[in-house]
Amino acid sequence: MFDLGWTELLLIGIVALIVVGPKDLPMMFRTLGRFTGKARAMARDFQKAMNDAADEAGVKDVASDLRKATSAKSMGLDRLQEAATKFENWSPEDNAKSDPADLGPATAKMTEERAEKARKIQEASARKATERLEREAEAAAQQEAAVQDNADAKPEDGK
Repeated sequence: MFDLGWTELLLIGIVALIVVGPKDLPMMFRTLGRFTGKARAMARDFQKAMNDAADEAGVKDVASDLRKATSAKSMGLDRLQEAATKFENWSPEDNAKSDPADLGPATAKMTEERAEKARKIQEASARKATERLEREAEAAAQQEAAVQDNADAKPEDGK
């Protein structure tokens, strides 16, 4: 409730030392401590009395009934939460790891078709990469041959 830091307490202590004086300061702190102790005891007693009155009136029963009535489980929202969590954590690899036969005939067929398309795409990509590497190797060999021919065709100096 009251947010007092160490600097504020130090400032209050210095002001109290100046106003009350060093001789009466311990007695003032003792009185202040007794007063805060009595105030806390009164607050505890008041809180206990309020809790007892609430127990007698059945507030806890009403509160627990409201919690049960509005719980996610009683409304079926726990299943919805589970489905949402599964959806958030889903990845394509999970689908590939599962047995297509367990998914039903239509889904199994779609999964097999997708797997076949993925294999074809991978094969085409590998072919293209191989062809590109072969072309680059051939171009490098031609360039090396041209450099070698130029080195052989250079006339000697002074003749």
